[in-house]
Amino acid sequence: MSDTPPDPDRGPRSTSALALLAFAGVLLFALFAALGAWQVERRAWKLALIERVEARVHAEPVDAPPPAEWPRINAGDHEYRHVRLEGVFLHEREALVQASTRLGPGYWVLTPLRTAHGVVLVNRGFVPHERRERATRGGNEPTGVVRLTGLLRMSEPGGGFLRRNDPAAERWFSRDVQAIAAARGLAEVAPFFVDADAAPPSVPHAKPRWPVGGLTVIAFHNSHLVYALTWFGLALGVALAACLVARAEHRLRRAHRSGRAGATDRSHDAAAD
Repeated sequence: MSDTPPDPDRGPRSTSALALLAFAGVLLFALFAALGAWQVERRAWKLALIERVEARVHAEPVDAPPPAEWPRINAGDHEYRHVRLEGVFLHEREALVQASTRLGPGYWVLTPLRTAHGVVLVNRGFVPHERRERATRGGNEPTGVVRLTGLLRMSEPGGGFLRRNDPAAERWFSRDVQAIAAARGLAEVAPFFVDADAAPPSVPHAKPRWPVGGLTVIAFHNSHLVYALTWFGLALGVALAACLVARAEHRLRRAHRSGRAGATDRSHDAAAD
């Protein structure tokens, strides 16, 4: 902090100018502090969400929601719930959705499962590009009534701005349940899909059986603490700037008073002479 004397050629700011600066400072401080507090609240909400999701993922599976509950399905209450299903796979109506996983680029295999209550799209897992065709997967297609468990996931409509789903060309970039169901002529389809759990290997250290399930990535972006510290830091910066302005203004006013007193003394001396 500099101790350079104030410029004697510049007088103190006017009362109106100081009032305007004070108003702007208070407004900015309040805004930055409020944004910091909001980020603290968001962080608490995000941590609670992560805790709920972790509890759902590791809980014992429950029956998938029946059709009566489908209109009320939402991400906050249902996504990542561990569910179980029973039905018959319609392998001839599967859809391949482009994917990038820890196993590399390829596709998710979404296969309709006809249950006693309707159809549920099941993400059976990942296959690389060379396993796109069903015949290349070693005949790993369960037949008859199957029972499976997995994580309930919400539909992913559209596919994005630059990578929109193109059902006519069989190009899928997102797991859009409604669009896939329409393209496959399916009716009474659940508004969610299920990421199937990984199947235990039949032989230890055996090569993966395609598709490979259990690759759901559960990650939540949580930078709210950094954002909160940034906003609170800006609020502190405004407060420090206000202190510096007040200090400089005090010194200017003191110097201005001293200058006026000196001028008065000189004028008295000149009059005496």
